[in-house]
Amino acid sequence: MVRRSAKSKEIPKETVGTRLWFIGSAAGAGVLFLAGFLLVSALLRYHPSLGVNYTRALQEGTSTSSGQIGTPPATFDLAAYNRKMLELANYPIIHSTTNATSSVSTTTLAKRLWPAKAVPPEAGAILPFYRVVAYYGNFYSTGMGVLGEYPTDQVLAMLASTTARWHAADPSTPVMPAIDYIAVTAQGSPGADGKYRLEMPDSQIDKAIAMAAQVHGIVILEVQPGLSNMQIEVPLLEKYLKMPQVHLALDPEFSMQTSGLRPEAVIGTLDASDINFVANYLAGLVKQYNLPPKILIVHRFTEDMVTHPRLIKPLPQVQIVMDMDGWGSQAKKIGTYNAVVYSEPVQFGGFKLFYKNDLKAPSTGLLTPGQVLKLIPQPIFIQYQ
Repeated sequence: MVRRSAKSKEIPKETVGTRLWFIGSAAGAGVLFLAGFLLVSALLRYHPSLGVNYTRALQEGTSTSSGQIGTPPATFDLAAYNRKMLELANYPIIHSTTNATSSVSTTTLAKRLWPAKAVPPEAGAILPFYRVVAYYGNFYSTGMGVLGEYPTDQVLAMLASTTARWHAADPSTPVMPAIDYIAVTAQGSPGADGKYRLEMPDSQIDKAIAMAAQVHGIVILEVQPGLSNMQIEVPLLEKYLKMPQVHLALDPEFSMQTSGLRPEAVIGTLDASDINFVANYLAGLVKQYNLPPKILIVHRFTEDMVTHPRLIKPLPQVQIVMDMDGWGSQAKKIGTYNAVVYSEPVQFGGFKLFYKNDLKAPSTGLLTPGQVLKLIPQPIFIQYQ
């Protein structure tokens, strides 16, 4: 199996009131000029397939004659949903030849696990009608991902360029840009309450929301609970989760309640019961505040990170993505995806790409959108660190 980077980085205590324990390697890309940012940002704003003015549409209920810019349709089209889910399953169609006893050729599908058997979402769902392409990190750290390594304008320029590449690779699926911000970070020291985690201040989450608004995208808040748990940490984010453009991700690697050890001493774990608790909590917010369905992302790169995965229950109000987020060579990443996503269907597949760690020897290069789209199922959530 592929696993995360074991490197860590701390920042001075006076910067945020306590020391953050940052794990992983940051994303990197070439420096982009401001002109490029303005050009691609304009494309994201006005081209119906490259970007979606999702936040504004949710607030104003607006759309265009194309039916592509703005929130997904107010009425749910089950037939369109089923067609798209079958398309994402990505299985080859096998045509049999006409035999002596029949003049009619037949078309069969290879035996498949996908599409996953999950309840369809309510109207307004993002998935599978859009592919979410997210940039990940924490603003306090240059070592946790793109968001903390580069200035805001450069991050948004890079994101715009990346979403354009995904649109080019799959023009049939509009791209939804996302800012994926680690709102609760695992720590190397216990802190005052001994929970080995730090909750980010509102000012930092507000920054993530403002960044997403600039590209008319969504926000994903990540939770690394340390020795705390999802039942405590997720409700503390309700102020943001009741916003229509804010979604959630859970990181079992840094969920240490079962082991009782500090983060990274061992790989953490979440059970299906933890994930279902969060899904039901989000569903309650969707119902209470009349929101479009939420996306719930669960990271995984080993089987033990998520126990009893077949008991995870997507809901009409909550769409669940199992995201393969390990780093390594192309072959190892694909093998891990097959082990923890393909073989245990939940609802949707996700795939994480590391600008730096995925290039370490013996890697032959970062997987391209075209290569990732060959996976079964096609990932509908793409994350860059």
